[in-house]
Amino acid sequence: MAKYFYVYILCSEKYGTLYIGMTSNLAKRLWEHQNEVIEGFTQKYKVHKLIYFEKYDSFEPAALREKRLKAWKRDWKIRLIEEHNPHWLDLSAGISA
Repeated sequence: MAKYFYVYILCSEKYGTLYIGMTSNLAKRLWEHQNEVIEGFTQKYKVHKLIYFEKYDSFEPAALREKRLKAWKRDWKIRLIEEHNPHWLDLSAGISA
């Protein structure tokens, strides 16, 4: 069974607080964010809405992409989101374990 890695962006609301993360189990990680299982940034700022993600076949390119996205200016991140999800729809409904 193939293992994939995901780089994702969550938001609190349209143009709200953004969070960038990486995981090998996107469904589980979303559940953790949305149910505030882990204390931290996403719990504190109510950042639960999946608005963008990318899928990778291996760890290294995913980790590099996450690091680069985190270094981007906010307006670049917003442009990326709006190119792929112009209405800032929550994409988590289409994610399953």
